[in-house]
Amino acid sequence: MRALSQQTFGAPDVLRVVDVPRPTPLPSEVLVRVHAAGINPIDAAVRSGHFPLLGEPPFVLGWDLSGVVEEVVPGVTRFEVGDEVFGMPFFPRAGGTHAEYVAVPSRQLARKPRALGHEQAAALPLAGLTAWQSLVDAADLQPGQRVLIHAAGGGVGHLAVQIAKARGAHVTATAGAAKHDFVRALGADEVVDHRTEDFTETARDLDVVLDTVGGPVGRRSIGVLRPGGLLVTVVDRTDTALRAAVLDAGRRFAGITVEPDHVGLEALAALADAGRLRPHVEHAIPLADGAKAHELIESNATRGKIVLTV
Repeated sequence: MRALSQQTFGAPDVLRVVDVPRPTPLPSEVLVRVHAAGINPIDAAVRSGHFPLLGEPPFVLGWDLSGVVEEVVPGVTRFEVGDEVFGMPFFPRAGGTHAEYVAVPSRQLARKPRALGHEQAAALPLAGLTAWQSLVDAADLQPGQRVLIHAAGGGVGHLAVQIAKARGAHVTATAGAAKHDFVRALGADEVVDHRTEDFTETARDLDVVLDTVGGPVGRRSIGVLRPGGLLVTVVDRTDTALRAAVLDAGRRFAGITVEPDHVGLEALAALADAGRLRPHVEHAIPLADGAKAHELIESNATRGKIVLTV
């Protein structure tokens, strides 16, 4: 099968489409023919060597996928050959979804939302589960609560806005001016330009802050939370100084590492099929042009998501 691989760390041009053996599914797994695969900032970080999560190359990147079940190992009862599925296998171990086929534990997949094509569905798992596990599992966001979502025009952020609105929350969002109309169309009640405005001057007494940026943003967010409010970070989850500062201020702290979760995927699919969640795919790029996709993800200018078509 074809796969997008690399032999060394480096710039996007280290990526090459190569022929590799097609995987053989093990007990509890299904073989999926990949139709589309999402790309996320972590893919670029691993490729470059800045975040050597998978050890030394060679390896095949990718965790998001949407495709069709090609083979089912006897004993697996959740799916049949021909079922359309989506998911985020194995994270944070190698998922290898930037390829034509991938063998996946059946309980790390869910049925693809009927309302979404493969490209949109492939944009949903990693970013959508990150937003869901932050706002629903960790924060238990309730109707009428007030939430601030940083970088609301990005992959996680644009899905988080929609999830928060589906939960009945009031959403304040930060985004660059070029993404304001996009973020408002997602349902954000207030949008703050992070380049020209100070969100700490406009946001007050919030129940939840979702930080997808990291660095000083998390620390500056402490003061906009009400006493007992929750700071959720998907970037600085291991920052003990930040955690201590949040707790010392009488607020709560949650650091999130996204996990494969078919229950969360099914919840996201239900929202999509109800018309309340739409992943925005800014670019759909053929697998052979994977280097271009990496260049785009590193530009930080993309609205929503980028996917590879396989």
